[in-house]
Amino acid sequence: MDEFIDIVTKDGKPTGKSALKSEIHTKGYHHNTAHVWFYTPDGKILLAQRSAKKMICPSLWDVSVAGHVDAGETIETAAIREVKEEIGLDITQKDLQKIGVFECFQSYPNGIYDNEFHHTYIVELKTGLQQLTPQKDEVDDLKLISFDEFRALLKQSKTNNHFVESNAHYYIIVLDSIVKKVQPI
Repeated sequence: MDEFIDIVTKDGKPTGKSALKSEIHTKGYHHNTAHVWFYTPDGKILLAQRSAKKMICPSLWDVSVAGHVDAGETIETAAIREVKEEIGLDITQKDLQKIGVFECFQSYPNGIYDNEFHHTYIVELKTGLQQLTPQKDEVDDLKLISFDEFRALLKQSKTNNHFVESNAHYYIIVLDSIVKKVQPI
C-alpha cells in the first residue's frame, strides 16, 4: 500500500510536507515510524519474521510490530494501529511505554533509502501467542524467545541470518530496556 507519510527534517522536526511512501523511500526523505516490542513478565520477547515478500530484509526476524506513521497521524495512534493490523491485537495508549527515538539511516542495493526515526515502545504481552493473527503481507511468523536466546542469536547475527544485522546496536538497547522493566534492580 502506498500511503502518504509526513516528511521530517534530518533532525526529526516536521516540515509540513507529505509524500507517498514510495517517493519517501526512493528520494530518501526523513520520516517517522512506530516500533512496538512486546515482552512477557517471565522474560520473553515477541519477534516477528518479516514477510518473504518484503523489499528490505525479507524473512529476517525483527521488532514485534513496526510501521510508518501516516500523514497527519500521531506516533501513538500509528503504534496502536500497526499492532492491530500486523498481529490483530488491541492495545491502548496507556499500554505504550516509550523508550526512545532511534535514527535508522540506511540505503539498500535495490535503490531504497530508509531514513527513519524509530519511535520505540515496549508493551507487556497479556495474551498467548496463539491469540495473535499475523498480517500475511507483513509477517510470516511470530515467536517468543527468552532474553538469553535473544542475546545468543544477536551475538551470531553476522553469520546466522536471523536478525537484521545492521540493527544490532538498536536491539541491545531495546533488550536492556525490557530487562530493566521485567527485572528491576
